[in-house]
Amino acid sequence: MNELRKRIDQIDGKILEMLEERISIAKEIGKLKREENLSLLHIDREREVLERLIKNRKLLSKEAISAIYREIFSVSLHLQGEPTIAYLGPAGTFTHQAAEQRFGASNKYIGFNEISDVFMEVLKKGADYGVVPIENSIEGIVSNTLDMFISSDVVICDEIYLKISHCLLSKEDSILKIKRVYSHPSAFAQCRKFLSENMPGVELIDMSSTASAAKRVVDEKCSAAIGNKWAGEIYCLNILKGQIEDFVSNTTRFVVIGREYGNATGQDKTSILFSVKDRPGALHDMLMPFAEEGINLTKIESRPSKIKPWEYMFFIDFEGHIQDEKVKIAIEGLNNLCNYLKVLGSYPKGEMV
Repeated sequence: MNELRKRIDQIDGKILEMLEERISIAKEIGKLKREENLSLLHIDREREVLERLIKNRKLLSKEAISAIYREIFSVSLHLQGEPTIAYLGPAGTFTHQAAEQRFGASNKYIGFNEISDVFMEVLKKGADYGVVPIENSIEGIVSNTLDMFISSDVVICDEIYLKISHCLLSKEDSILKIKRVYSHPSAFAQCRKFLSENMPGVELIDMSSTASAAKRVVDEKCSAAIGNKWAGEIYCLNILKGQIEDFVSNTTRFVVIGREYGNATGQDKTSILFSVKDRPGALHDMLMPFAEEGINLTKIESRPSKIKPWEYMFFIDFEGHIQDEKVKIAIEGLNNLCNYLKVLGSYPKGEMV
């Protein structure tokens, strides 16, 4: 065993030496990016590195390689210019967790209580990127996020899928002592069965986020919050019960917003929004350019335009990048038919969980 440990110590020394060499080169690349006024984050390059390493793996899992290199990318970004990431906060929200999952622990994070504030912080260049929820597999679309895309000139740079698991958090040591529960409305909706079966008659109080709920119960007796395990650790709360969500497949999709999107990776998704006049067959006609080019649509969602009564905006996600020739042709065909068209971004398809 001692001999094996000596070999591990030697390998660790070589790993550290090579990591420092890698970081040194990354710093030089960062210097060139600043001189040429280029974005610090190159998602296509990160995806290329991960795919090459995962393809050649032997013992390590895909998830392990991704986790290790996310932190390496994070440190590299930090030393190149320490990008600031805005997210729907406060600290301990699922959005915060998704942001750190994507950007690692080394960069600067700022939490905001409203989705609109995250958009504004990116627009006014107070943050390089923002992370916001856009849809949940159980509760559906996050309306505030879609509405902000209508009025804001930001683009989607990336997407993140995060499995959502809720805990009942409290300073108390028993569910029997709880008289009120705080959480975000969507968390209550995702835990209906648990609450009705285990806490009938307990007062449910809406909060702006699961993390603000956890923060609220730190100094309040007979109270609990529904939030994630991470929030419980941050606010030093007891986990009275874990995995209280009604569906184990509960997943939230988050998007990374910025001021520009990257190059094609070959495994991309594009998001657009457009409006049409209300007439028979209008939506069918709008979708025909995609069918003609053999482009797979992955999502369609409608929202009131808020400009004219009964006029709607349609949000569509489809496979492909705006640089792809087929996508260009489909977008041009759609643009000739609709009243308004906006490309929200082209970005790598996230890993489903």
